[in-house]
Amino acid sequence: MLTLKQMDYALAVKKTLHFKKAAEACFISPSTLSNAITEMERHLGFQVFERANKKVFVTTLGMEFLQQAQSIHLQVRDIQRLAESQVEPLGKVLSIGIIPTISPYFLPIVLPKIKQDFPGLSLKIEEGQSNKLVDKVKNGELDMAILALPYNLDGLISLKFWEEDFYWVAHHETKHAGTKEIRATQLEHSELMLLEDGHCLKDHILDACKISSHSKHVVKASSLVTLIQLVQGNMGTTLVPHMALDQLLSSNKDLLRSHLNEPGPHREIALIMRPTYSGMKGAELLKDLFKDAMSQHLSSKK
Repeated sequence: MLTLKQMDYALAVKKTLHFKKAAEACFISPSTLSNAITEMERHLGFQVFERANKKVFVTTLGMEFLQQAQSIHLQVRDIQRLAESQVEPLGKVLSIGIIPTISPYFLPIVLPKIKQDFPGLSLKIEEGQSNKLVDKVKNGELDMAILALPYNLDGLISLKFWEEDFYWVAHHETKHAGTKEIRATQLEHSELMLLEDGHCLKDHILDACKISSHSKHVVKASSLVTLIQLVQGNMGTTLVPHMALDQLLSSNKDLLRSHLNEPGPHREIALIMRPTYSGMKGAELLKDLFKDAMSQHLSSKK
């Protein structure tokens, strides 16, 4: 008889393509996992995995089976979450992905509120770029993720809870530095530095400013912190989201900010999840919590 546990073991092997690593992920011995996979394949009547020279490959039939197994796995998790939500709106355990241009500035604001309102919740947070988080939500490796929109969600749904504009940050010696408003056309000779490819913030800035991605003015960096350090060294200027301003500029007295006076909002922040996600009631509560926490935080800064 085919069991859910066997399918979970098979999904672990698919993810790692390594029996020992899959066994460790499932907290069982390699021999237990190997025997379970062999028994599963016997019931199926075909091989799911090929083993050759210590390498593991998924067969064509195996791939079809694993796609169905993944669907069943997600349905079972949704049923479990549905049952848990009757007692705890967010369930007992919640896994959330978040992109790095949001997490350091957003999490310190909302985490105390989550702990206060949902003391029994075990929250697991994973930082990553948008494309990887979308894949993990689709595959059920994450319950939901916090992304900046617009972005291709590939069939996932979103609950928007915040929107914001960008601010130009420049060394005080830079032309136009400190003006209340700045237009994109005024940044043409400001040695604008942006994040490297893969960060959706870069795409949102390029879109807001109507800058070509191949512009000679665009210098690439791996984090907003690095960009601010470069600006502090008078190497150029950059654009950062509103929520990051206080944290990035609080100890940098030589840096001045200007609101980017281009049509906005320049980006929207949203929770994303699968359309069949059974914890929608809890997701709505979380969306409202995020919105209220951000509003209160920014009001206290005025």
